[in-house]
Amino acid sequence: MSLKSKAGWRFDNSYARLSDTILSRISPIPVSKPKLFIFNNILSEKLGLDFSSFSKKEMADLFSGNLLPEGSESIAQAYAGHQFGHFTILGDGRATVFGEHLTPNNERFDIQFKGSGPTPYSRGGDGRAALGPMLREYIISESIHALNIPTTRSLAVVETRENVVRETSFQ
Repeated sequence: MSLKSKAGWRFDNSYARLSDTILSRISPIPVSKPKLFIFNNILSEKLGLDFSSFSKKEMADLFSGNLLPEGSESIAQAYAGHQFGHFTILGDGRATVFGEHLTPNNERFDIQFKGSGPTPYSRGGDGRAALGPMLREYIISESIHALNIPTTRSLAVVETRENVVRETSFQ
């Protein structure tokens, strides 16, 4: 069994079958030295995934987007709205949807990588995410989940040790 398939991924990818008008087919931009910083074992079990035979390096490669899970089809989604005073096409500027994973109970969950590089909707940004904001998002989403409020959750946070450019540069 290959590293790409041994976790138990079951992708359906119905979004990837939609019109190219509302999505872009992209691949994440690889990083050179990913390091797994935190992993959500409880969420992994809920999703029916088993990473117990993965090394930390393999998990870092997977959750950084350097290695795509078998059956995934990476896309960035477009959407529209009013921003900057007028109607505009917006989208996932630094997120890549790898697919819709089906749990053993056939519950559907989007698997998305944030900070996986620029997309056609990045508006000139680098498409990356700094470690601090990703940890903050992890902690807040788990806190909201613990209050029984539906929310997105993070399966893992990976440190890339690459510069993330905003007003200044971060790692």
